[in-house]
Amino acid sequence: MANRESIVKRETKETNINLELNIDGRGRWEMNTGIRMFDHLLSQLAQHGLFDIKISATGVDQHHLVEDVAICLGKALGEALGEKRGIIRMADAAVPMDDALAMVVVDLSGRGYHVLDLPFSDNDMAGFPTDLIRHFLETFAIEARLNLHAKIAYGTNDHHKAEALFKALGRALDAATRIDERISGELPTTKEFLEG
Repeated sequence: MANRESIVKRETKETNINLELNIDGRGRWEMNTGIRMFDHLLSQLAQHGLFDIKISATGVDQHHLVEDVAICLGKALGEALGEKRGIIRMADAAVPMDDALAMVVVDLSGRGYHVLDLPFSDNDMAGFPTDLIRHFLETFAIEARLNLHAKIAYGTNDHHKAEALFKALGRALDAATRIDERISGELPTTKEFLEG
């Protein structure tokens, strides 16, 4: 199996992003976006997905920075997966965190699509707007060309809801990107094509 790694750089008038991803990592991360809550959530994705992720990002505002990190992470995942031969492809995860329960289902289908049910209450996010979580997930799904269905089933505390959501995303992506030795080198599709 080839190294499933990618480096993506993106520089615009609004942001400067440097991102490194190793799908077959150990859950190591270095996050430096300047947004502490965003760094915290991204570290949950890395830790619980067992991905090694290194992100250095600066930007003029939170909206564009979060969007551009999502673009880079989505592109990196797609590049690192390559032709997607031998992957499990579809997976799901449900994660509780105290009062909250989040569920994520993914299909690395080559088609970017998202269905999100994220009832946040706009509390306790240290100045990080919860709507940016929606925007991050939408952008990530489009750029990674995957189906992403995410639901926060219930909860009171928005921090707990968001953290459970990113942990579930990490676990679902970890399971979907694993190599299934039973189909060694084959594409997990009847179409023999996983790009749309």
